[in-house]
Amino acid sequence: MILSDKTITQMLAEGTLKISPMAQEQIQPASFDIRLGNTFSVVEDTSSGIITLGEEIKYRTITTDTYLILPGQFVLATTMEYFELPDDLTAFVEGRSSLGRMGLFIQNAGWVDPGFKGEITLELFNANRCAIELKAGRRVGQLVFAKMDAPALIPYNGKYQGQTGATGSRVFLDKDA
Repeated sequence: MILSDKTITQMLAEGTLKISPMAQEQIQPASFDIRLGNTFSVVEDTSSGIITLGEEIKYRTITTDTYLILPGQFVLATTMEYFELPDDLTAFVEGRSSLGRMGLFIQNAGWVDPGFKGEITLELFNANRCAIELKAGRRVGQLVFAKMDAPALIPYNGKYQGQTGATGSRVFLDKDA
């Protein structure tokens, strides 16, 4: 079941869902607007020119209120908001259509697990032939919350729990490597 603005407001008031900082106008009829934070990370070049899944990837991270994403560039960014989801709530991350129409693709893995706490790292890609100026604090997407039929038996407590800032891949920590 997708949560309505009424239910989102109620959960925020009860403290079962926590979002900070937030403004009331971010609550939409069936979603919550997310804003761009001020942390951006790009993958550092490797001497071999190859990134492997088994080794830690190095990133260059900057903090700025304005970031120019170049044509064809991929960059990690973060939400301005820090989220704490209860064990019976999940969320889908959706980019804004208005930005997609400019050639800016905003995504993450598309999913926020029940029990997650942290800022959400966003993967941005500029598919345009022109650079795009990004500003911290601007709406870049929304979270669509979905109530689960029961609390998760094992809520999220993974390698990204508590993340802040544009957090790089931690795939090298996977046990299936």
